[in-house]
Amino acid sequence: MPQLLIAIAIVFFLYFGLQWLKNAKPNQVRDGLKTAGGVAALGIAGLFAVRGQIAIAAPLAMGAMALLGWIPGLPASWTQRWNKTPGQVSRVRTAFVEMELSHDTGEMQGVILAGPYEGTSLDALNVPTLVRLLADIDDESRALLAAYLDRRDSRWRENGDPGQAAGSGVAAGGGGPMTPEEAYQVLGLEAGASADDITRAHRNLMKKIHPDQGGSTYLAARVNMAKDVLLRRHA
Repeated sequence: MPQLLIAIAIVFFLYFGLQWLKNAKPNQVRDGLKTAGGVAALGIAGLFAVRGQIAIAAPLAMGAMALLGWIPGLPASWTQRWNKTPGQVSRVRTAFVEMELSHDTGEMQGVILAGPYEGTSLDALNVPTLVRLLADIDDESRALLAAYLDRRDSRWRENGDPGQAAGSGVAAGGGGPMTPEEAYQVLGLEAGASADDITRAHRNLMKKIHPDQGGSTYLAARVNMAKDVLLRRHA
């Protein structure tokens, strides 16, 4: 009977795990696998500890706690590299749209700032409508809206107008000059953040928005610029 219950539980978790993987974003998969790996390693460490094999259990438990972000007894500067500030949000604003990027989930949300859809959430508009807007906005806004579309529907370029999709980029510089206030918003930091905070926020963001990770060249350029602007103030 216990073996049957275990088998049913395994099938149950496999089924719902696969359903979740089908709909999850890459960063959610990464975080989910990290958490699952940490829990599994902690359980295995417990089994070794019960058997008296402490030499194996101790390092395994430490590795598990590192994956889960639990590192008791270590200085705060050490644990910060594993733990992000919950709810941290980056903001990027152009003439046409303002976008928010969650550091926790990597999800983007935005609102239109001008035109007939002023004040409308991007999530409230369907993809074809958003694609049509690309033709009538400035280059910087177009690049930011394209970055949102890439995360919402990676196939929009295939289904949209080829001219609009091709013109959705922006110069490698990532837009115009950036003030320190804008830089803090881009990195999701409070004014006066330390150099370590700036570097850490930049590193965490680049893991989510770097073009090699399916992110946006424009957003990566803005995040790099924000880091440079703020670190110059600490030089």
